[in-house]
Amino acid sequence: MTRLIINADDFGLTSGVNRAVAELHQAGLLTSATLMARAQATADAIEISLATPSLGVGCHVVLLDGEPVLSPQSEIPNLADPITGRFRPSLIPFLGAVHRYWPRMAASPMNKEIEGEAAAQISLLQNRGIRLTHIDTHKHVHMFPAVLRPVLRAARAAGIRTVRNPFEPAWSLHATQGAPRLRRVQVSLLRRLQSSFHRIVAEEGFTNTDGAIGVLATGSLDAATVASLLRQLPSGTWELVTHPGYNDADLAHVHTRLRASRDTERLALEQLRQFPQIDLVSF
Repeated sequence: MTRLIINADDFGLTSGVNRAVAELHQAGLLTSATLMARAQATADAIEISLATPSLGVGCHVVLLDGEPVLSPQSEIPNLADPITGRFRPSLIPFLGAVHRYWPRMAASPMNKEIEGEAAAQISLLQNRGIRLTHIDTHKHVHMFPAVLRPVLRAARAAGIRTVRNPFEPAWSLHATQGAPRLRRVQVSLLRRLQSSFHRIVAEEGFTNTDGAIGVLATGSLDAATVASLLRQLPSGTWELVTHPGYNDADLAHVHTRLRASRDTERLALEQLRQFPQIDLVSF
């Protein structure tokens, strides 16, 4: 049997992203979304979630390029900037800060701060009445072992036992046409972390899917790419990672590289209607 989760990341980022999530789910083209605990339109996304129990909702744990729940000054001074009050803006400085403590990461203040912040974000959403189905992370930072363990421990303490498998299989990479060469190289190199990811997930007692598709196509996921991926989708349980939305005035004020592609991805999901044999599920 072929099962597919259609997940929208960045739920809560803007009202236009929230609108796209609600419309796509109502149209039967989206089964799941991962919600940011501290974003511009989080409150609106929570209202939509509570009013739409058929939509699976996970926690999109944000550890870079966003605002924390905990205090940057007193609780997470290594994870966030105590002066700006925000996380580091991009992956390289974030990983540099995390791996400053490697290999003694397990006993480091950064380890405790990651677990504490992830727990705070999960708790904020659960306390608002959201029944979280799973977790993933902004920019897929949980693929790195030093981040994965504390995030999983925070989730397990909150009763969550499912995490996104962020690794795209070889068949999906081949089926994705038009992705920028640099992104293809980056995604291919990061697949080297796959074995350690699955080992840690098993050790911590979590489950996940057979893999994520659409990761390479982030920013270029158009109708042709969706159709190509779905035509080659094998048996198993897979997650299509998407970032739909509306490229509106609210999005113009958000730090993101995904602007015009929000509209493209939203419209591209119409291709799902051409594949009725695929069983659409949630986490």
